[in-house]
Amino acid sequence: MNTKLSLFVVPFAVLVTISLSNAFAAPVQHGKWIDLTHPFSEKTLYWPTAKSFTLEQEFHAHTDKGYFYAANRYSASEHGGTHIDSPIHFSEKGKTVDQLSLDQLSGDAIVIDVARKAATNRDYQISVSDIKAFEAKYGRIPKDAIVLFRTGYAKRWPDAKSYLGTAERGQDAVAKLHFPGLHPDAARWLVKNRTIKAVGLDTASIDYGQSKLFESHQVLMAKNIPAFENVASLDKLPPTGSYIAAFPMKIQGGSGSPLRIAAMVK
Repeated sequence: MNTKLSLFVVPFAVLVTISLSNAFAAPVQHGKWIDLTHPFSEKTLYWPTAKSFTLEQEFHAHTDKGYFYAANRYSASEHGGTHIDSPIHFSEKGKTVDQLSLDQLSGDAIVIDVARKAATNRDYQISVSDIKAFEAKYGRIPKDAIVLFRTGYAKRWPDAKSYLGTAERGQDAVAKLHFPGLHPDAARWLVKNRTIKAVGLDTASIDYGQSKLFESHQVLMAKNIPAFENVASLDKLPPTGSYIAAFPMKIQGGSGSPLRIAAMVK
């Protein structure tokens, strides 16, 4: 290689290396991961009519060949614990779990905190004014953001009576559910005025416990916007500046799935 070519190639190679390094580092760098997922166990909370999580041990011992081996089998309803509601859950033509892109399930997030209001009203519904108050303080919700709502109820987990409003099971228990959610008017405002990837909150449903029509579900999922429910540790996230990765089990045709959700905070 001649000297002139060498002087050109070496700096070029360095620039390419730096560019690739930056590309692979973005968008989550110089921060820490925060797990927003409640563990799945016999204590995991489910809708009163849903099958709870069970883990059965198949083998847990040393084999006859001398090495240790462990294996279990589990079963549960799609909707329980920290999980995702796929749009088809409330929209006949909505996307199933496996049809949601990884891009839609990850991205920059904001956290709208209504914990003080929810602390004094178990049936509190997050309003348009709550969203506008957030924007007045922190700026407009960015395009393609994941919008998370913190009610403070995650700290009640896994006490069913405190978290859900009742520890009873079965159809009759549904009428006794009391926990905060997103008001349908706020859901309509979001889909009309902002472009968002997903919503999530730290209660058992996007709609509040006493909802009969689950209108917020219907509004969001008609626009193929999924919901993350029973999210943990939202108190550890800043109002802006976190990056969410929310990846469910890829259940073909699924209306929902257990979810491992985490946030990268700079």
